Amino acid sequence: MTDAVGSIDMPDAEDEAPESKKKTRKGGKRAKKGPLGRLALFYRQIVAELRKVVWPTRNQLTTYTTVVIIFVVVMIAMVTGIDFGFQEAVKYVFG
Repeated sequence: MTDAVGSIDMPDAEDEAPESKKKTRKGGKRAKKGPLGRLALFYRQIVAELRKVVWPTRNQLTTYTTVVIIFVVVMIAMVTGIDFGFQEAVKYVFG
């Protein structure tokens, strides 16, 4: 049987590499470090990622904060109104 790559019975040329040439990894860099070394690496990676972040300007931050506060106030007003409406409906039906 054959497919687009080659024969199922015969492996591809890339797969025919002898086992002695293949490198086996046992844990990589992490296996050589203790828990404190891994923790230090973790924090170095965090700092490196935070340096890549594009931080907003003061004007953008003020705008975003204002939008979020207005949105939260509007949602609180809507939920309060719906809750009051349901409360009055329940009082009318049951009481």
